[in-house]
Amino acid sequence: MKEFGLDGHYQFLTVDLKREIIVNVGGNKYLLPWSTLDEFPLTRLSRLKFCRNHEEIAQLCDDYDEDSQEFFFDRSPSAFGMIVSFLAAGKLVLLREMCALSFKEELRYWGVEESNLEKCCLRKLRQKLEELAEVQKDEELHRQKEATGISTEDTRWGLFMSHLRDMVENPQSGLPGKVFACLSVLFVATTAISLCVSTMPDLRAEEDRVSPFHLSKTQASSGPPKEPRCYYIFIIESICVAWFSLEFCLRFIQARNKCQFFQGPLNIIDIMAISPYYVSLFVSDDAPGRREKSRGNNYLEKVGLVLRILRALRILYVMRLARHSLGLQTLGLTVRRCTREFGLLLLFLCVAVTLFSPLVYVAEKESGRVLEFTSIPASYWWAIISMTTVGYGDMVPRSVPGQVVALSSILSGILIMAFPATSIFHTFSHSYLELKKEQERLRMWPSRSLSVAF
Repeated sequence: MKEFGLDGHYQFLTVDLKREIIVNVGGNKYLLPWSTLDEFPLTRLSRLKFCRNHEEIAQLCDDYDEDSQEFFFDRSPSAFGMIVSFLAAGKLVLLREMCALSFKEELRYWGVEESNLEKCCLRKLRQKLEELAEVQKDEELHRQKEATGISTEDTRWGLFMSHLRDMVENPQSGLPGKVFACLSVLFVATTAISLCVSTMPDLRAEEDRVSPFHLSKTQASSGPPKEPRCYYIFIIESICVAWFSLEFCLRFIQARNKCQFFQGPLNIIDIMAISPYYVSLFVSDDAPGRREKSRGNNYLEKVGLVLRILRALRILYVMRLARHSLGLQTLGLTVRRCTREFGLLLLFLCVAVTLFSPLVYVAEKESGRVLEFTSIPASYWWAIISMTTVGYGDMVPRSVPGQVVALSSILSGILIMAFPATSIFHTFSHSYLELKKEQERLRMWPSRSLSVAF
């Protein structure tokens, strides 16, 4: 294989056109032996050998010079350079400066299978194809939504729904959208602060004094707490839940597909965060009447446990910030795209834990110092916290063999945790850039909603 310059002075070289072919791709000339192309009979260049007339040649190349018997192709010269290297050396890699999807198109044009790519490059190409499929799916859903909404947006109700949709879904649409987003973030922050304050020891003691589950039968009462501080926290929580309920109803009203609305992850989180408040009100109001009919305190204990769990679920309000935070959306998109990497990480960790737990148990038992490591299942906890480099110190090997096993498990844990970190980091970086570009497009087309991450 010989490459010529752009001036076309190849007449100084001896060219045997029966054994070699002259190819001009984007101004770069190549002299390729037919013997090399015969090894790849399905490629476009190899098929030129069997052309009998000018019409058949024109179907495979852009132009042909009969005098010099030179074939012209108006394709990417950089991509063809990698393909020529593959034909000569059998190694095919992606170009960093070239789009992976464009390179796939070049491979299809020249008749080279993408399976010939190196494993790392093939993995990158398939990842790009999956991302492209997701984008195309989102665009198709958006076009369907626009097609169904065209007939209704001409009416007053349609215009109202369009403005409502921009306000609740796209903060970049204008002042109402920004005010709505700011209020939503403010109420989320208020709820988080209220939840933290309500766990202070004095407030918990005050709440226990006024709770109907801790009063005697003659002092039983229902409704909101009567103590000042508990009452104020209850009022703040009620106002926040009222705003979240209003926001959820507005999002439900503006949704074009009501069934698909309840399938959204963020909408499911909204339901799980809002419903505990109303359930706790119902249980608190209904508990005194049923308590008189119940035998013993089993019912009261169960209801009290349910209320405590429901109150703890209020922390799900923080997840609502994903609607307005690019960072949280990037995190969600990265988790969704890296499920395979997280699965491998969990698999590696489980195998290593299963390996080191019996070793440390046997090492400690044989040394006669079985203190914390009473059994192999009990050693699993030690292996997990050691391999994840947490190290609470509640279980510590005392013997020298046990300490050697501990050192091995810690070093193995560091390596295992680091294996998928690079891939996850690249996915996170790419997802962040993708969502950032989507936000920039939203500023130009406010009618679109950011739905790539979820």
